[in-house]
Amino acid sequence: MQKSGLVIVIFGLLIVVGLAVSVIENQITLEAINQGNGKVSTVETVTVSVDIDKEITQMGIFAVQIMEFKENTISAKILDPSNLEIISEKINKETVEKEFEIFETGTYQLVIESSNDDEIYVTGAIGPLPDADKKLILSSLSLIILIIGMAGLAVTGLYGIKNRKKSV
Repeated sequence: MQKSGLVIVIFGLLIVVGLAVSVIENQITLEAINQGNGKVSTVETVTVSVDIDKEITQMGIFAVQIMEFKENTISAKILDPSNLEIISEKINKETVEKEFEIFETGTYQLVIESSNDDEIYVTGAIGPLPDADKKLILSSLSLIILIIGMAGLAVTGLYGIKNRKKSV
């Protein structure tokens, strides 16, 4: 009985390690992405800035999420380091995520505006496009560890039930 307890603890620890790797993967993926939130209206905007180095990445990404979505009221634009508008987008759904090209090193800005007098709560994020290879490796690793841990717990549980029936 003590052996099965040790095996359960080991597989439980594997699940905890898998979850920890998943958290680390999320932090690494989002480490260079800046987020901001607030209310937008005809007089208020939300601006989120991030420094991006063209030598490190040639693509950026931005996302906008609208809490109280209203059709054709919210727009987002990306300004390059020279304050030139490189993307302008009407937001036609609750969450939008788009990529943009990095032309020069410097501070890029996401500006979220509204054409509605009512205040609407929005969240925006902007940063360099995360490294897909790093993300894939870490997410695969965490998934494999979680599957091994859960499968081990299931097999140990079934084995314990089978042995309990034999001993009765």
